[in-house]
Amino acid sequence: MEVDLNLVLGALVVIGVAAITVTLMLVVRRRAPEGSYFSDGDRASGVFGVLATGFSVLLGFIIFLAFDSYDQSRSGAETEATILAQQVETAQYMPKDSSEQLTGQLVCYARSVVGLEWSALEHGTLGDSINPWGAEMFRTLKATDPKTATEQSAYDRWMDQTAARQQARIARVHGAEGIIPTPLWIVLAVISGVIFGYMLFFADRGERAVTQGVLMGSVTVVITLLLLLLVFFNHPHGEGFGRLQPTAMERSLRQIDSELAIIAPDLKPPCNEHGTAN
Repeated sequence: MEVDLNLVLGALVVIGVAAITVTLMLVVRRRAPEGSYFSDGDRASGVFGVLATGFSVLLGFIIFLAFDSYDQSRSGAETEATILAQQVETAQYMPKDSSEQLTGQLVCYARSVVGLEWSALEHGTLGDSINPWGAEMFRTLKATDPKTATEQSAYDRWMDQTAARQQARIARVHGAEGIIPTPLWIVLAVISGVIFGYMLFFADRGERAVTQGVLMGSVTVVITLLLLLLVFFNHPHGEGFGRLQPTAMERSLRQIDSELAIIAPDLKPPCNEHGTAN
């Protein structure tokens, strides 16, 4: 079984940071007085408890909000894929010329989401870009003239589905460039540094080296893991363990291909397999 690169990198980061802080603790311990640098250990522990509690509450709240954003992106991808599959069915009730064009453009939209768009999400380069096939569908729809009651009903239904699909797309891409602002990262980094620095004052020459190492190492591992979790939620798209994949759109695309093989076997979408126009 292939080990995920992100997991390996995360494990190396945790081990590396813990090794640095434990080494610092053991170095400081050599010159530390017995009983630590604090004359009143209880009071020092109380202050540390305030620091740790404030940091954990802040970090926990941020992780909760980041997870909520992650879940919105996941739900948006699922909803967008479902609505797109429904629009393929709606397109079959539109005027014949428009029906063929819209169906092909929907297929290209799905292909571009799975290919080009998801790659841009992974690298944070999507920005405010629109899906080009969304614009093509709008152009086709603008030239559509529904005459029968069925066509008019399908036209109205299409407009509603388009609005819902666009909203779902916004939910999917809103976290592509990161949701945690830079000042917040700076605050978290400073507080983490303060906690690590404060821990060094607990260095005690009278304690065993193993005990001192575990004291610093356990705090380091917990804080580093939480920060790495926040980094993960800050960029949820792309390759790697737990990251969002275009699974829902790929599933809808397979379903659409199966349907079109029956109802429109001669249809040729105006794009290649990656969603780029022919």
